[in-house]
Amino acid sequence: MVNDKIKKGKEGEQLAADFLMAKGFEIVERNYRYKRSEIDLIIKKENWLIFVEVKMRSSDSFGYPEDFVDYKKAKNIMDGAEEYTYQKNWQGNVRYDIVSVRELNGEKEIVHIEDAFY
Repeated sequence: MVNDKIKKGKEGEQLAADFLMAKGFEIVERNYRYKRSEIDLIIKKENWLIFVEVKMRSSDSFGYPEDFVDYKKAKNIMDGAEEYTYQKNWQGNVRYDIVSVRELNGEKEIVHIEDAFY
């Protein structure tokens, strides 16, 4: 069960990364960790550094994937982002996005939600 969940998570992250690169984003980091924070993807485009949470679900039974980013998760991501921007001395814009990957009837739907939380 755990291995399957990790495998699904990695698949979702790869799909999201491919999707974002096709939209012209540069992948800067994957699975950045700082204390309790884990940021799936850190991407860059122009003067923006974007911290991305990837959520994948194979069913809408319990809600859309993006519904699973709660206040605590968002806060952890923001804490990690703050440390990352400090370490890199980033002076540009910062944004927090969610990439939602839904698997419906064997088809994958990817939705990029910009400025999802702050």
